Amino acid sequence: MKIKLLMVGKTDHKGLQSMIQEYRKRLEHYIRFEQEVLQPPKNTRNRSVPEQKQLEGEVILKAVSDSDSVILLDENGKGYSSVAFAGELQKYMNAGVRQLVFVIGGPYGFSEAVYSRAQGRISLSNMTFSHQMVRLIFLEQLYRAFTILRNESYHHQ
Repeated sequence: MKIKLLMVGKTDHKGLQSMIQEYRKRLEHYIRFEQEVLQPPKNTRNRSVPEQKQLEGEVILKAVSDSDSVILLDENGKGYSSVAFAGELQKYMNAGVRQLVFVIGGPYGFSEAVYSRAQGRISLSNMTFSHQMVRLIFLEQLYRAFTILRNESYHHQ
């Protein structure tokens, strides 16, 4: 299985960029992993929030293929413990999913078209994080999940 992380907009903060790269390197030990930064539509400041979400949605939908399993990182998604999230990843691997795509949208969330395309939604917390912080938090949890599946000492139960 391959895991792909799609992110709308780039990460500006150098410290976050460094940590994201660290976890990305760690993940490559466990699974084929790719991340892709999607360029948000230009000149959206004068557009309504629904219009911005619709335009970002078009960019997201172009980046996924029909055979991808798509999971949205969404504040209204299902919450998991780290161990339960590892179990969900194992289910996808057992099911023979070729590419599992996680998507981090822009600051306003996703369009209805993107919600319709997704197979699931997960929430990292009941708290709200910036979409840039979510990138690091998610990659750490993804790495943690693989250490759990391999019964390695990174995650202490």
